[in-house]
Amino acid sequence: MPAALASRGPRALGLLVGAVLDAAVGDPRRGHPVAVFGRTAGAVERRVWADSRRRGSAFVLGWVTAAVTVAAVVERAALSAGSRVAITAVSTWAVLGGATLLREAGQMQSLLEAGDVAGDLGPARARLAHLCGREARDLDADELARATVESVAENTSDAVVAPLLWGAVAGVPGLVGYRVVNTLDAMVGHHSARYERFGWAAARLDDVANLVPARITGLLASALAPLVGGKPGSTLRVLRRDGAAHPSPNAGRCEAAFAGALQLRLGGDNRYGSRVETRGPLGDGAPPQVADIARTVRLSRLVGVATIVLATAVAWLR
Repeated sequence: MPAALASRGPRALGLLVGAVLDAAVGDPRRGHPVAVFGRTAGAVERRVWADSRRRGSAFVLGWVTAAVTVAAVVERAALSAGSRVAITAVSTWAVLGGATLLREAGQMQSLLEAGDVAGDLGPARARLAHLCGREARDLDADELARATVESVAENTSDAVVAPLLWGAVAGVPGLVGYRVVNTLDAMVGHHSARYERFGWAAARLDDVANLVPARITGLLASALAPLVGGKPGSTLRVLRRDGAAHPSPNAGRCEAAFAGALQLRLGGDNRYGSRVETRGPLGDGAPPQVADIARTVRLSRLVGVATIVLATAVAWLR
Protein backbone atom coordinates (compact mmCIF):
# COMPACT_ATOMS: atom_id res chain seq x y z
CA MET A 1 0.00 0.00 0.00
CA PRO A 2 1.62 3.33 -0.99
CA ALA A 3 2.28 5.31 2.20
CA ALA A 4 1.28 8.63 0.66
CA LEU A 5 -2.07 7.24 -0.47
CA ALA A 6 -2.80 5.70 2.92
CA SER A 7 -1.89 8.87 4.81
CA ARG A 8 -3.95 11.16 2.61
CA GLY A 9 -7.15 9.18 2.25
CA PRO A 10 -7.53 6.20 4.62
CA ARG A 11 -11.32 6.54 4.61
CA ALA A 12 -11.48 6.66 0.82
CA LEU A 13 -9.09 3.77 0.42
CA GLY A 14 -10.88 1.75 3.09
CA LEU A 15 -14.21 2.22 1.34
CA LEU A 16 -12.70 1.14 -1.96
CA VAL A 17 -11.02 -1.95 -0.49
CA GLY A 18 -14.20 -2.93 1.37
CA ALA A 19 -16.30 -2.61 -1.78
CA VAL A 20 -13.84 -4.77 -3.71
CA LEU A 21 -13.97 -7.35 -0.91
CA ASP A 22 -17.76 -7.45 -1.09
CA ALA A 23 -17.68 -7.92 -4.85
CA ALA A 24 -15.01 -10.62 -4.67
CA VAL A 25 -16.02 -12.52 -1.53
CA GLY A 26 -19.61 -11.59 -0.76
CA ASP A 27 -21.18 -12.37 2.59
CA PRO A 28 -19.94 -15.27 4.72
CA ARG A 29 -22.27 -18.24 4.91
CA ARG A 30 -22.12 -18.27 8.70
CA GLY A 31 -21.35 -15.75 11.40
CA HIS A 32 -22.08 -12.61 9.40
CA PRO A 33 -21.84 -9.61 11.75
CA VAL A 34 -25.18 -8.22 10.59
CA ALA A 35 -26.88 -11.58 11.15
CA VAL A 36 -25.34 -11.83 14.61
CA PHE A 37 -26.61 -8.35 15.41
CA GLY A 38 -30.05 -9.25 14.09
CA ARG A 39 -30.32 -12.33 16.30
CA THR A 40 -29.16 -10.37 19.36
CA ALA A 41 -31.52 -7.47 18.70
CA GLY A 42 -34.36 -9.93 18.08
CA ALA A 43 -33.78 -11.59 21.44
CA VAL A 44 -33.85 -8.21 23.18
CA GLU A 45 -36.96 -7.15 21.27
CA ARG A 46 -38.87 -10.20 22.47
CA ARG A 47 -38.11 -9.20 26.06
CA VAL A 48 -38.84 -5.46 25.85
CA TRP A 49 -41.68 -5.37 23.30
CA ALA A 50 -44.81 -3.41 24.12
CA ASP A 51 -47.51 -1.97 21.92
CA SER A 52 -46.01 1.47 22.38
CA ARG A 53 -44.21 4.00 20.19
CA ARG A 54 -42.24 5.16 23.22
CA ARG A 55 -40.96 1.66 23.98
CA GLY A 56 -40.11 1.08 20.31
CA SER A 57 -38.31 4.41 20.06
CA ALA A 58 -36.19 3.61 23.12
CA PHE A 59 -35.36 0.19 21.65
CA VAL A 60 -34.20 1.65 18.33
CA LEU A 61 -32.34 4.67 19.68
CA GLY A 62 -30.61 2.52 22.29
CA TRP A 63 -29.20 0.16 19.66
CA VAL A 64 -28.23 2.95 17.26
CA THR A 65 -26.52 4.99 19.97
CA ALA A 66 -24.59 1.99 21.25
CA ALA A 67 -23.48 0.89 17.78
CA VAL A 68 -22.37 4.36 16.67
CA THR A 69 -20.52 4.94 19.95
CA VAL A 70 -18.59 1.67 19.71
CA ALA A 71 -17.78 2.31 16.05
CA ALA A 72 -16.50 5.82 16.85
CA VAL A 73 -14.32 4.51 19.67
CA VAL A 74 -12.84 1.81 17.44
CA GLU A 75 -12.18 4.25 14.61
CA ARG A 76 -10.48 6.78 16.88
CA ALA A 77 -8.37 4.06 18.49
CA ALA A 78 -6.72 3.40 15.12
CA LEU A 79 -3.50 5.40 15.42
CA SER A 80 -1.96 4.68 12.02
CA ALA A 81 -3.29 5.34 8.54
CA GLY A 82 -2.94 1.65 7.69
CA SER A 83 -5.07 0.56 10.64
CA ARG A 84 -7.72 3.14 9.73
CA VAL A 85 -7.80 1.75 6.20
CA ALA A 86 -8.17 -1.79 7.55
CA ILE A 87 -10.97 -0.89 9.99
CA THR A 88 -12.87 1.04 7.33
CA ALA A 89 -12.41 -1.76 4.79
CA VAL A 90 -13.66 -4.48 7.13
CA SER A 91 -16.62 -2.33 8.22
CA THR A 92 -17.50 -1.56 4.59
CA TRP A 93 -17.34 -5.22 3.62
CA ALA A 94 -19.52 -6.16 6.60
CA VAL A 95 -22.32 -3.69 5.86
CA LEU A 96 -22.48 -3.94 2.07
CA GLY A 97 -24.84 -6.45 0.51
CA GLY A 98 -24.46 -5.85 -3.21
CA ALA A 99 -22.83 -9.16 -4.11
CA THR A 100 -25.43 -11.17 -2.20
CA LEU A 101 -28.29 -9.15 -3.71
CA LEU A 102 -27.15 -9.77 -7.28
CA ARG A 103 -26.37 -13.42 -6.58
CA GLU A 104 -29.91 -13.94 -5.28
CA ALA A 105 -31.38 -12.20 -8.32
CA GLY A 106 -29.35 -14.43 -10.63
CA GLN A 107 -30.50 -17.48 -8.70
CA MET A 108 -34.11 -16.38 -9.12
CA GLN A 109 -33.64 -16.04 -12.87
CA SER A 110 -32.13 -19.52 -13.08
CA LEU A 111 -34.96 -21.04 -11.03
CA LEU A 112 -37.60 -19.28 -13.12
CA GLU A 113 -36.01 -20.46 -16.34
CA ALA A 114 -35.82 -24.02 -15.00
CA GLY A 115 -39.38 -23.79 -13.73
CA ASP A 116 -40.60 -22.67 -17.13
CA VAL A 117 -39.08 -25.80 -18.67
CA ALA A 118 -40.23 -28.19 -15.93
CA GLY A 119 -43.56 -26.52 -15.26
CA ASP A 120 -42.74 -26.15 -11.55
CA LEU A 121 -42.32 -22.70 -10.00
CA GLY A 122 -42.17 -24.03 -6.44
CA PRO A 123 -38.41 -23.55 -5.97
CA ALA A 124 -38.56 -19.99 -7.35
CA ARG A 125 -41.50 -19.12 -5.11
CA ALA A 126 -39.66 -20.42 -2.08
CA ARG A 127 -36.50 -18.52 -3.05
CA LEU A 128 -38.28 -15.17 -3.29
CA ALA A 129 -38.16 -14.89 0.51
CA HIS A 130 -34.41 -14.26 0.16
CA LEU A 131 -35.21 -11.03 -1.70
CA CYS A 132 -38.44 -9.68 -0.22
CA GLY A 133 -41.25 -10.48 2.16
CA ARG A 134 -44.22 -10.66 -0.19
CA GLU A 135 -46.43 -13.74 -0.38
CA ALA A 136 -45.25 -15.83 -3.35
CA ARG A 137 -47.56 -18.84 -3.18
CA ASP A 138 -49.83 -17.83 -6.08
CA LEU A 139 -47.39 -15.77 -8.16
CA ASP A 140 -46.72 -16.77 -11.75
CA ALA A 141 -43.36 -16.40 -13.50
CA ASP A 142 -43.95 -12.81 -14.61
CA GLU A 143 -45.05 -11.71 -11.14
CA LEU A 144 -42.02 -13.39 -9.62
CA ALA A 145 -39.87 -11.56 -12.15
CA ARG A 146 -41.54 -8.27 -11.19
CA ALA A 147 -40.90 -8.93 -7.52
CA THR A 148 -37.24 -9.63 -8.28
CA VAL A 149 -36.77 -6.50 -10.39
CA GLU A 150 -38.47 -4.30 -7.78
CA SER A 151 -36.46 -5.82 -4.95
CA VAL A 152 -33.16 -5.33 -6.77
CA ALA A 153 -34.07 -1.71 -7.54
CA GLU A 154 -34.96 -0.90 -3.93
CA ASN A 155 -32.09 -2.81 -2.38
CA THR A 156 -29.50 -1.31 -4.69
CA SER A 157 -29.98 1.78 -2.56
CA ASP A 158 -30.33 -0.01 0.79
CA ALA A 159 -27.49 -2.50 0.33
CA VAL A 160 -24.96 -0.48 -1.69
CA VAL A 161 -25.60 3.21 -2.26
CA ALA A 162 -26.72 4.25 1.21
CA PRO A 163 -23.99 2.52 3.25
CA LEU A 164 -21.24 3.78 0.93
CA LEU A 165 -22.49 7.37 1.10
CA TRP A 166 -22.90 7.26 4.87
CA GLY A 167 -19.40 5.81 5.11
CA ALA A 168 -18.03 8.60 2.90
CA VAL A 169 -19.45 11.39 5.07
CA ALA A 170 -19.28 9.79 8.53
CA GLY A 171 -16.69 7.03 8.38
CA VAL A 172 -17.05 3.81 10.34
CA PRO A 173 -19.81 5.23 12.62
CA GLY A 174 -21.77 6.13 9.47
CA LEU A 175 -21.34 2.66 8.01
CA VAL A 176 -22.30 0.85 11.20
CA GLY A 177 -25.04 3.26 12.21
CA TYR A 178 -26.76 3.04 8.83
CA ARG A 179 -26.69 -0.76 8.79
CA VAL A 180 -28.14 -0.92 12.32
CA VAL A 181 -30.97 1.45 11.35
CA ASN A 182 -31.73 -0.49 8.17
CA THR A 183 -31.61 -3.86 9.93
CA LEU A 184 -33.95 -2.72 12.71
CA ASP A 185 -36.37 -1.39 10.10
CA ALA A 186 -36.37 -4.77 8.36
CA MET A 187 -37.02 -6.46 11.71
CA VAL A 188 -39.73 -4.28 13.26
CA GLY A 189 -40.46 -1.38 10.92
CA HIS A 190 -43.27 -2.94 8.91
CA HIS A 191 -47.05 -2.77 9.09
CA SER A 192 -48.44 -5.55 11.26
CA ALA A 193 -50.52 -5.89 14.40
CA ARG A 194 -47.38 -6.39 16.48
CA TYR A 195 -45.16 -3.69 15.01
CA GLU A 196 -47.50 -0.92 13.87
CA ARG A 197 -46.64 1.13 16.95
CA PHE A 198 -43.48 -0.51 18.30
CA GLY A 199 -41.77 -0.31 14.89
CA TRP A 200 -42.81 3.27 14.10
CA ALA A 201 -39.48 4.83 15.10
CA ALA A 202 -37.45 2.25 13.19
CA ALA A 203 -39.43 2.91 10.01
CA ARG A 204 -39.22 6.70 10.32
CA LEU A 205 -35.50 6.67 11.09
CA ASP A 206 -34.85 4.42 8.10
CA ASP A 207 -36.86 6.81 5.91
CA VAL A 208 -34.62 9.68 7.00
CA ALA A 209 -31.39 7.69 6.57
CA ASN A 210 -32.34 6.73 3.01
CA LEU A 211 -33.83 10.03 1.87
CA VAL A 212 -30.73 11.28 0.03
CA PRO A 213 -29.27 7.89 -1.03
CA ALA A 214 -32.52 6.80 -2.70
CA ARG A 215 -32.62 9.94 -4.80
CA ILE A 216 -28.96 9.60 -5.73
CA THR A 217 -29.74 6.03 -6.76
CA GLY A 218 -32.48 7.38 -9.03
CA LEU A 219 -30.17 9.97 -10.58
CA LEU A 220 -27.38 7.44 -11.17
CA ALA A 221 -29.82 4.98 -12.75
CA SER A 222 -31.02 7.78 -15.03
CA ALA A 223 -27.48 8.70 -16.07
CA LEU A 224 -26.58 5.06 -16.75
CA ALA A 225 -29.82 4.23 -18.59
CA PRO A 226 -28.19 4.10 -22.07
CA LEU A 227 -26.08 1.14 -20.93
CA VAL A 228 -29.23 -0.96 -20.42
CA GLY A 229 -31.23 0.29 -23.40
CA GLY A 230 -32.87 3.34 -21.85
CA LYS A 231 -32.58 7.11 -22.16
CA PRO A 232 -31.61 9.57 -19.40
CA GLY A 233 -34.30 12.09 -20.29
CA SER A 234 -37.20 9.64 -20.29
CA THR A 235 -35.89 7.96 -17.16
CA LEU A 236 -35.81 11.28 -15.32
CA ARG A 237 -39.34 11.98 -16.51
CA VAL A 238 -40.56 8.67 -15.08
CA LEU A 239 -38.64 9.32 -11.87
CA ARG A 240 -40.26 12.74 -11.39
CA ARG A 241 -43.72 11.60 -12.41
CA ASP A 242 -43.98 8.20 -10.70
CA GLY A 243 -41.48 8.28 -7.86
CA ALA A 244 -44.12 9.23 -5.30
CA ALA A 245 -46.64 6.58 -6.48
CA HIS A 246 -45.40 4.15 -3.85
CA PRO A 247 -46.06 3.66 -0.12
CA SER A 248 -42.37 4.21 0.63
CA PRO A 249 -40.98 7.74 0.22
CA ASN A 250 -37.66 6.26 -0.90
CA ALA A 251 -38.23 2.88 -2.57
CA GLY A 252 -40.54 4.49 -5.12
CA ARG A 253 -37.72 6.70 -6.40
CA CYS A 254 -35.44 3.72 -6.94
CA GLU A 255 -38.10 1.57 -8.58
CA ALA A 256 -39.34 4.38 -10.81
CA ALA A 257 -35.81 5.12 -12.01
CA PHE A 258 -35.12 1.46 -12.74
CA ALA A 259 -38.47 1.18 -14.54
CA GLY A 260 -37.61 4.16 -16.72
CA ALA A 261 -34.04 3.05 -17.44
CA LEU A 262 -35.12 -0.50 -18.28
CA GLN A 263 -38.24 0.69 -20.16
CA LEU A 264 -40.49 -1.46 -18.00
CA ARG A 265 -43.68 -0.94 -16.02
CA LEU A 266 -43.48 -1.85 -12.34
CA GLY A 267 -46.04 -1.66 -9.55
CA GLY A 268 -49.28 -3.50 -8.87
CA ASP A 269 -50.80 -5.51 -6.04
CA ASN A 270 -48.42 -7.11 -3.54
CA ARG A 271 -49.57 -9.46 -0.79
CA TYR A 272 -47.80 -9.54 2.56
CA GLY A 273 -49.48 -12.24 4.62
CA SER A 274 -53.11 -11.19 4.88
CA ARG A 275 -52.40 -7.59 3.84
CA VAL A 276 -52.56 -6.44 0.20
CA GLU A 277 -50.58 -3.34 -0.76
CA THR A 278 -51.45 -1.62 -4.04
CA ARG A 279 -48.71 0.36 -5.71
CA GLY A 280 -49.33 2.73 -8.57
CA PRO A 281 -47.81 2.06 -11.99
CA LEU A 282 -44.17 3.02 -12.33
CA GLY A 283 -42.91 3.47 -15.89
CA ASP A 284 -44.44 3.22 -19.36
CA GLY A 285 -43.13 -0.07 -20.75
CA ALA A 286 -44.27 -3.67 -20.58
CA PRO A 287 -44.35 -5.61 -17.30
CA PRO A 288 -41.08 -7.39 -16.50
CA GLN A 289 -40.39 -10.86 -17.76
CA VAL A 290 -37.78 -13.34 -16.62
CA ALA A 291 -35.22 -12.14 -19.19
CA ASP A 292 -35.39 -8.63 -17.73
CA ILE A 293 -33.80 -9.78 -14.47
CA ALA A 294 -30.37 -9.91 -16.14
CA ARG A 295 -30.69 -6.30 -17.34
CA THR A 296 -31.78 -5.27 -13.85
CA VAL A 297 -28.73 -6.94 -12.35
CA ARG A 298 -26.52 -5.14 -14.85
CA LEU A 299 -28.03 -1.75 -13.99
CA SER A 300 -27.68 -2.42 -10.27
CA ARG A 301 -24.02 -3.34 -10.73
CA LEU A 302 -23.39 -0.19 -12.77
CA VAL A 303 -25.05 1.99 -10.12
CA GLY A 304 -22.91 0.27 -7.49
CA VAL A 305 -19.68 0.98 -9.38
CA ALA A 306 -20.68 4.61 -9.91
CA THR A 307 -21.44 4.93 -6.20
CA ILE A 308 -18.03 3.53 -5.27
CA VAL A 309 -16.41 6.22 -7.41
CA LEU A 310 -18.65 8.91 -5.90
CA ALA A 311 -18.17 7.78 -2.30
CA THR A 312 -14.40 7.46 -2.54
CA ALA A 313 -14.20 10.89 -4.17
CA VAL A 314 -16.28 12.46 -1.39
CA ALA A 315 -14.21 10.74 1.29
CA TRP A 316 -10.96 11.77 -0.41
CA LEU A 317 -11.99 15.42 -0.64
CA ARG A 318 -13.07 15.44 2.99
